[in-house]
Amino acid sequence: MSENVLLPRESGEYIVKNAANVEVKPSGVQNLTKDIVEGILSKRIIVDQFVQHPLHPKATDAHVVEWFFVVDTLNFCFWTPTDYNKYKVNGQSGYFALCAAINRALEDGLDITNPKFYSALSLEALQGIFRSDDGKTQIPLLEERLNCLQQVGSILLDKWQGKFEHVLKSAQGSALKLLQTIVEQFPCFRDEAVYAGKRVSMYKRAQVLIGDLWTCFDGRGLGNFNDLHHITMFADYRVPQVLVHFGALEYSAKLMNILNADKILENGDPMEVEIRGASIYIVEQVKDAVLKLLKDKYPEIDTSTVNSIMMDHYLWGYRRQHSKDLEHIPFHKVLSIYY
Repeated sequence: MSENVLLPRESGEYIVKNAANVEVKPSGVQNLTKDIVEGILSKRIIVDQFVQHPLHPKATDAHVVEWFFVVDTLNFCFWTPTDYNKYKVNGQSGYFALCAAINRALEDGLDITNPKFYSALSLEALQGIFRSDDGKTQIPLLEERLNCLQQVGSILLDKWQGKFEHVLKSAQGSALKLLQTIVEQFPCFRDEAVYAGKRVSMYKRAQVLIGDLWTCFDGRGLGNFNDLHHITMFADYRVPQVLVHFGALEYSAKLMNILNADKILENGDPMEVEIRGASIYIVEQVKDAVLKLLKDKYPEIDTSTVNSIMMDHYLWGYRRQHSKDLEHIPFHKVLSIYY
């Protein structure tokens, strides 16, 4: 990562200051802060234990670190312009369809977490790995996924003795150092844009990878990071719907028309950058406010796991849980390898 790139938190702040088509509403930030604090107090949002999804490997599984690296290398774009949930594997859609496909490949005896295997994959072989339940629907951006796998696999073999675990250990417990190493070493994780004259970053997949490792290892051992405050929410196309729902994010009439018309935006379009940057900014504001409130009013609550990763998990889960209620809020559509 070059020195002139703003980190995600600083990027969010800079983008919001210069935004033309999005507005952050303090009253909505307060609504969301209140909802999260209430959720923590009522144990609706669990902060004292990590919630593991059954499709994720356990910390004790062999190749667990490599599994997350492969999955988060491919963790982008599960919708097609004609159908948002058509791609399914073992009944799962979206990100969980990806997890199911990788797990199925392992069950089929494929060495999918080994860079020697995946850096040499053919397009046809990858198509087979990602075959869908209906036998017809193809995972979006298949060629881009192949390029990403080949790229990261070759770099791991060349520079890291074929293991992402070595990259993880080189960070010595610093989430920021790990983030910088990932985006410097693996170009397909370099989720950056030029906005209002500055180079800004979102680093969605790189940050998801750090969040996944932290969650999987319960914040211990290989998942122990001493500076998680540097990690922001994971700027995607679904969480903004929740931020709009809570009244924290508002779109201009011009942007709303584009979203309602289902227009596909280019990656790096100022409108896309504004939506993602504002999402980061809002969740950082909420995180700061939640931590202050808990410290001031509820000092007995352990806030060591109250961070942007936890909040992103909550918001992303909220969107899936309330998908029908949030359907009327359009989401921005970008065919991109970054989210």
